[in-house]
Amino acid sequence: MRHSLKEKAGKIKLLISDVDGVWTDAGVYYSEDGELLKRFSIRDGMGVERLRELVNVETGIITGENSGAVKKRAEKLRIREVKLNVKDKAGALKEIMARRNLSSEEISYIGDDVNDIAVMEMVGLSACPADAIASVRGIADFVCNNNGGNGAFRDFAEMIILFKKR
Repeated sequence: MRHSLKEKAGKIKLLISDVDGVWTDAGVYYSEDGELLKRFSIRDGMGVERLRELVNVETGIITGENSGAVKKRAEKLRIREVKLNVKDKAGALKEIMARRNLSSEEISYIGDDVNDIAVMEMVGLSACPADAIASVRGIADFVCNNNGGNGAFRDFAEMIILFKKR
């Protein structure tokens, strides 16, 4: 399996991620005024930067949510490929692949729930947080050591960095 992960990771040029349940703990927080709040791990953000700087892998986001917090986080991390309020994640991925002239082998994806399965099956390398639902864990090439919102994205990023540098 390690050999397979190394081969797959070596081809990656773009890592696409879901947000809720991957970058967040899948919880919803509301302020007193009813404003939706999300908690992001700083470590995951460092993973985005390390992918870009060390192995020239860009990060993108495809999420079903239309969240200002996600948009702000993406801007801060200089993530240019951001698809919010997506109902058809597989369709969004196909559009990205065509526009960027990337093959499925050059794309990785990390997701945590049933709406991520179709995309995970399309890409060259898939992953999920440790606390993803069972059906997602069952198809992922790589199951992270950490839960969503607590470093899962960073786990996946570091695995890609490790194998691309070898």
